[in-house]
Amino acid sequence: MADQQAQVTSVDAIEAFRAALVVFVTRARAALEEVSSEAQRVKVWLESDQRRVLDIELRQRGKKLEQAQQELFSARISAFQESTSLQQMTLQRAQRAMREMEDKMARLKKWDREIESRSDPLVKQVEQLHNYLSVEMPKAIALLVQTVRTLDAYSDRFPVAGQSGGGSAPAAPPEKTP
Repeated sequence: MADQQAQVTSVDAIEAFRAALVVFVTRARAALEEVSSEAQRVKVWLESDQRRVLDIELRQRGKKLEQAQQELFSARISAFQESTSLQQMTLQRAQRAMREMEDKMARLKKWDREIESRSDPLVKQVEQLHNYLSVEMPKAIALLVQTVRTLDAYSDRFPVAGQSGGGSAPAAPPEKTP
């Protein structure tokens, strides 16, 4: 074992890999945080914002429907108007609008029920990857730093002829005297 030497050809390559890994981890963590916050934003949008908007719209359309029904009723009992076709068209338009809004509310309720079951497994995977990048990758980066230090110390201890310490070329161990 004492006669073997390490074949260190480029400590700089390890350092460049470490630097690229740091950049990757930083960017990947930021992207994963963005994905997590976007998933949360969609849940909040469905559960509160969109529900509130549709509730308001449903009430407004309900009022228009009631108004159209009242106008048709008034037109039918009024002796002054002979034709009620305009009021009937208005009522039909209001009924269609009301059915459309009820359909939207039904879809919203369905999405609200399904979003948890569909997104939670994916969000969990994103969180696991984020945890890996936050916990394990810094350890790997620290290990690369230690590896570079160890290799630099090795190359300083056994410098190649014509090179000062800190080189990254292979170094031969000193000869043994019998």
